[in-house]
Amino acid sequence: MPEAILLKDVDGIGSRGAVVDVSKGYLRNFLIPRKLAAPATKGALRDAERTQEAYTKATAGRIAQAHEYAEQLNKTVLTISQQAGEDGRLFGSVTTQDIADAIKEARGIDVDRRKIHLDEAIKNVGTYQVVLEVNDGVTATVKVMVSEA
Repeated sequence: MPEAILLKDVDGIGSRGAVVDVSKGYLRNFLIPRKLAAPATKGALRDAERTQEAYTKATAGRIAQAHEYAEQLNKTVLTISQQAGEDGRLFGSVTTQDIADAIKEARGIDVDRRKIHLDEAIKNVGTYQVVLEVNDGVTATVKVMVSEA
């Protein structure tokens, strides 16, 4: 059976960069045309090894930076001003996009609004603890103070 280097994760076979044994027909007719794998030649194996090392280093760098950002964000207190009625109820609401913009302004860190976990939009004046995902598996908690404008 010929060996192949997986260029992407393939269910049931292996993950990206793995060298696997597959049948000749499966490699030729399915994996190569879909750019999921390449034949495992000596040169391709060396290239795959170098690519895997670079990918591992880049991933480690991203995770280290995510921990650094999480440390900064855990110390962050955001103040967001919104118009509110006399009972403390906001005329609008504070959404994940508002929180992401406030983090960008305060710390200069880009946070995807979809990674900010709010059960529902903030609709009252007060102090809230908001959990956000900086990177896969790295979370931070930001204190958000909503005040009346």
